[in-house]
Amino acid sequence: MKRVLTGSTLLLLAIGAQAAPRGLTAEDVVALDRVSAPLLSPDGKRVVYALREADVPANKAVTSLWMVPLDGSAAARRLTSGSASAVSAQFSADGASLYFLSPRSGSMQVWRLPLNGGEAQSVTDYALDVGSYRVSPDGKQIALSFEVFTDCPDLACTSKKLAETAAKKSTGVLYERLFVRHWDTWKDGRRSQLFSATLDADGRASAEPVKVSVGIDGDVPSKPFGGAEEYTWSPDSRSLVFSARIAGQSEPWSTNFDLYRVPADASAAPVNLTADNPAMDTSPVFRADGLVLYYLAMKRPGFEADRLAVMEKNLSTGATREIAPGWDFSAGGMALSSDGKRIFTAVDDRGSHPIHVIDIATGKARRLPGVGRVEGFDVGRDALVFTRSTLTSPAQVFTSRLDGSGERTLSAFNADKLNDVRFGDYEQFSFAGWNGETVHGYVVKPWNYQAGIKYPVAFIIHGGPQGSMGDSFHYRWNPQTYTGAGFAAVFIDFHGSTGYGQAFTDSISGDWGGKPLEDLQKGWAAALGKYDFLDADRACALGASYGGYMVNWIAGNWNEPWKCLVNHDGVFDLRAMGYVTEELWFTEWENGGTVFDAPENYEKFNPVNHVANWRVPMLVVQGEKDYRVPVDQGLATFTALQRRGIPSQLLYFPDENHWVLRPQNSIQWHNTVKEWLERWTR
Repeated sequence: MKRVLTGSTLLLLAIGAQAAPRGLTAEDVVALDRVSAPLLSPDGKRVVYALREADVPANKAVTSLWMVPLDGSAAARRLTSGSASAVSAQFSADGASLYFLSPRSGSMQVWRLPLNGGEAQSVTDYALDVGSYRVSPDGKQIALSFEVFTDCPDLACTSKKLAETAAKKSTGVLYERLFVRHWDTWKDGRRSQLFSATLDADGRASAEPVKVSVGIDGDVPSKPFGGAEEYTWSPDSRSLVFSARIAGQSEPWSTNFDLYRVPADASAAPVNLTADNPAMDTSPVFRADGLVLYYLAMKRPGFEADRLAVMEKNLSTGATREIAPGWDFSAGGMALSSDGKRIFTAVDDRGSHPIHVIDIATGKARRLPGVGRVEGFDVGRDALVFTRSTLTSPAQVFTSRLDGSGERTLSAFNADKLNDVRFGDYEQFSFAGWNGETVHGYVVKPWNYQAGIKYPVAFIIHGGPQGSMGDSFHYRWNPQTYTGAGFAAVFIDFHGSTGYGQAFTDSISGDWGGKPLEDLQKGWAAALGKYDFLDADRACALGASYGGYMVNWIAGNWNEPWKCLVNHDGVFDLRAMGYVTEELWFTEWENGGTVFDAPENYEKFNPVNHVANWRVPMLVVQGEKDYRVPVDQGLATFTALQRRGIPSQLLYFPDENHWVLRPQNSIQWHNTVKEWLERWTR
């Protein structure tokens, strides 16, 4: 049985270790236990969290639920077995039971585990997989989402239609409007829809749930990554509020999500609460008295990286206000303090991702102490619980007071697996980038750094492009896998990155190859001037998504410094991308219109127009199921390289999407990239 290590045990392991020190490897990364989703019990005395454990030889992973006393008085104990995953935990109102989702019965259903002993009991047993759920505050009802055909009167109808389709000898699918595929899935006509069911005295859900998202031609929750955070129960358990984008013909180019309120028994149609905002409204949270709704909202339709403002809506008067209009950050997950006076949210903030707390009455916000990336959190009466990672540590579970003081660690997973691993030291630096504005970056030393030695460099370019690469432990683009192989790593939060104010984020739109390229050039020069261990003659640039686009742009517009390049799922031809990607709102916002309305915008920074200048060896990585930057973009890149006679390789994954997720594939990906870098920097 796995045991959570205390700080003292971790120290003893380190002291007693005999293995020679080494750097981090891809094999280490995929084998690490991953902790997430901390949850406080209603009495504030216990913490439940999820732990993902990889079975690398079997090429799979299983997630289980664990519980530990908040005061650390006892070791954590496993609540669910490792035979089937258990995710999305929720305490019952009295804290006596824990609900969760699991496929242990053969399909994904809701289960309830009594915490005073006994086996988990099934709450639902439906013909379809449960996508997400929320138990009502009074514990008598449950909200559920399912993938259904919207013209079906019950769940069995959807199940029957799927079986009939599978039995057909023909395989053709006829579409009449766009969004025929999304992320990594071809659409079959089903939508994610919201239902409610009553719970009997034994805690079992009613035989047939009631559809509450009636008349909503959209997904509730949204796809591909939306979950239960997009809907909520009212405190009196009589109604639900959910976020939805009405699809119609405009679905591929619309970001207009609205909040709808509906009776839990579906006795009336959903009512739109935010029809006056043509952009995104999401993540609803009720005040305890049910009279006020808090939520997150964007202001500019069509812009997926617009600032998410914290909003307050009086449900009696309809009055709406932004709580902290002068706070120049984009809110992430949101939680209310128990007294209803403060909102806690985690945000990108200058290369890290800490928790900020906002006073609702005044709008005054402040950052709580701590470095690294907070990846999940929960708020109790007197304490915070959160998971946080850094560039030198996978995520662990922490607790602190509500003001961030008194921080303590509640877990030390992976101590045995990383006992002989030495991470490279890192620091953030800044320089004058485009237009003399301050830009930040990070440098990470090789794990075996010695003064006076120059090291080859992995110059990593983050994706998004409205994203950030900073102080966190990433399971795909982890700088320590390069420093573990003897490289130094440098990465820049160029104009367009998040966490430096919305104007900084906005600045990349329409200028993909302009300001960001100048920032990368000046950041590289600044790093070389500041850190004498960087070998300018042995450096490779690499990136994915927008980072892959920038690698293609660099190949034709700034190839002098690089011995090699790595392009993972990167855009090769912006014009073709504007017609073949699925989320058209992204390409159309970034390029100021459609391809046919503004063709010159797509050509201004189009890598395909500069292939004649390509000369640097490039590794191209592409997933077949990537519908965001589809496979033809990678194949075109590789074709251009081969026809130009440039040394190149194509690493193709028939079973991966925009990311490489399977353990064995991840190892192959990491090691192929490492070998490519080593080949050209020896």
